[in-house]
Amino acid sequence: MSHEHVSNTKRIWTVFGLLSLITTVEVGFGIVRPDALYMNTFVSMSLLNWLFIILTLVKAYYIVWAFMHMEGEKKALRNAVVYPLLFLVCYLLFILLTEGDYVFGVFKNSTIKWNF
Repeated sequence: MSHEHVSNTKRIWTVFGLLSLITTVEVGFGIVRPDALYMNTFVSMSLLNWLFIILTLVKAYYIVWAFMHMEGEKKALRNAVVYPLLFLVCYLLFILLTEGDYVFGVFKNSTIKWNF
């Protein structure tokens, strides 16, 4: 009994194309920095930074989905992998926003100067 090898060349190129497209969009926004996104804030961070975070999370999810073969797994295993990551990302974003805003407030409202 032999097992037939199936070529995934089309799938690999599709993943490559999608990840390249998202990366190109991120780099383009980083170079252009539109004022509509850069000058407006939401929860103490510019909309451009939120866009970068969201696009990076989309790329990370798609990498896990495609290269860790999660699309073929049972729902319980997918949830066991994805839910802790979602919790960790939300927790890290909370720490980033809270501590970053605190440090900004300390430097803005005190005699300590921006020397970096």
